Amino acid sequence: MTDLSVGTTQHHLASPVKSGHHLAKALHPSPRVIKEAMGEVDGFNAKFAVLITRLVGTMWCAYLFGLIALLGLSPALKPGGEGIVAWIAQTFLQLVLLSVIMVGQNVQSLASDARAANTFKDAETILDRLDCDTQGGLQVILDRLDEISPPAATAKAGAEPA
Repeated sequence: MTDLSVGTTQHHLASPVKSGHHLAKALHPSPRVIKEAMGEVDGFNAKFAVLITRLVGTMWCAYLFGLIALLGLSPALKPGGEGIVAWIAQTFLQLVLLSVIMVGQNVQSLASDARAANTFKDAETILDRLDCDTQGGLQVILDRLDEISPPAATAKAGAEPA
């Protein structure tokens, strides 16, 4: 395979971004990450909403909600209780799946951000190499082509009899 890099700059293709690489960051956000996210918004309500969203969108919260839902299972099974179907639909699914879906969205969002950053880096590299004024850009390639074969105008002028 031909190396397309010119000069000293080399671009190495990064491996595809996968969601699994971002799972740990989404499952267990550190206090520093939560504080940074709260710093990105203004106002008490926005900061409080970001805090709650970051805390509820963790697997630890999903486990806690699952435990709380299981505590309500025994009354649902008693005669005269709400029933198992209602318990599953109204309690378990709403409590537990809320956090699990939020975690999944966080993981997908982090992977999407990483893909966007890689795409931006690739676009910058391509544009830099096409720039005629940048060292190692398109002008270097054109100069090398001129060294290999003279321009067509010069070749035609030399071929005509005088």
